[in-house]
Amino acid sequence: MASADVALPHVASQTDEPPAQPEQSAPEGAYNPETGEINWDCPCIAGMVKPPCGDSFKAAFSCFVYSEAEPKGYDCVDAFRAMQACFKEYPEIYGEEGSDDEDPIDKDDEGEADDRAAETAVRKA
Repeated sequence: MASADVALPHVASQTDEPPAQPEQSAPEGAYNPETGEINWDCPCIAGMVKPPCGDSFKAAFSCFVYSEAEPKGYDCVDAFRAMQACFKEYPEIYGEEGSDDEDPIDKDDEGEADDRAAETAVRKA
């Protein structure tokens, strides 16, 4: 058999293009605005949806996502307060979450204070 008859394996050169890979979709987030669904399995919120405070997190997060209030989430302050209270009960699980010694709500200026509390709670979630 002559050497011309032997098939040599293809060796990639620096000018060869990498093989086409199947198109990958963007990583799925916690909320899909196209379907309007919350992805509770998203790794970005995985630690928050588990007990003991998973239900209060889900209530607060759902409220915020679906809120039509202005500013967004204004109607969810109580749900975020409940979530934060739960976090405070379990510092060994949630660490620094909700461990502020001060309540961010200023009782003298309730409207503005509610706005600040909602913003604080959303940042912590």
